[in-house]
Amino acid sequence: MSIKRKVLAGAAALSLIGGLIGGLGLAAASGARAATPPCGSDCRAYYTEGRGTGAVTSVFKRVIKPGQKIILFRPSNTDPAQDFTYYRQGTVHAFYKAGLVSAALNLHYRHDHAFELEYTPFGVPTDLCVGVGSTAGDLTPVTLQWCGASAKTVWVMDRADASGGYEPLINGSDTNFSHPFVLTDQGGSLITLRLEKFSDGTVFDTQMWAYLTGVL
Repeated sequence: MSIKRKVLAGAAALSLIGGLIGGLGLAAASGARAATPPCGSDCRAYYTEGRGTGAVTSVFKRVIKPGQKIILFRPSNTDPAQDFTYYRQGTVHAFYKAGLVSAALNLHYRHDHAFELEYTPFGVPTDLCVGVGSTAGDLTPVTLQWCGASAKTVWVMDRADASGGYEPLINGSDTNFSHPFVLTDQGGSLITLRLEKFSDGTVFDTQMWAYLTGVL
């Protein structure tokens, strides 16, 4: 069961969630959509600054099982592998109070927003979310994992490094706070990798994310 259903359904969590849309930093592509009609407006597909909207998050071969890898693939409104439902669940501090992320993560990112992304082919919940099977590190594969079981399916929006409607997504199991492990495109497969920056301080475009919403 996702953290959304399991922990943050109460009034206190709702008060944290309300009004966040304008402050998330991660911008939806104007006029762009990616989901099957049954998934509809609740669905969201992520893409990198490097590839643009021509490749979005997708479950490899549509297989519904823990450990199935997440890739980037061309968007289609007939492909249920690209149906993911996003939950604005509150701040990192809310997750910490619920006992789902570490005190160290809370110390560094308490005011940043965090979420889960559940695989919902044709709009049907699977209780499997985008995450990692072990503590995030360099080259850790990003796969389907049980929602709400640990910080491994939590993603933190890194506002400090946001730019131009894109921002890095830090995995909730991160333990390296000087160089956090973030969602990264590695040749079409998704992994976590420590945050990489050019000499001018901008983040590599394979680690900067935005999203499409709704039906293509």
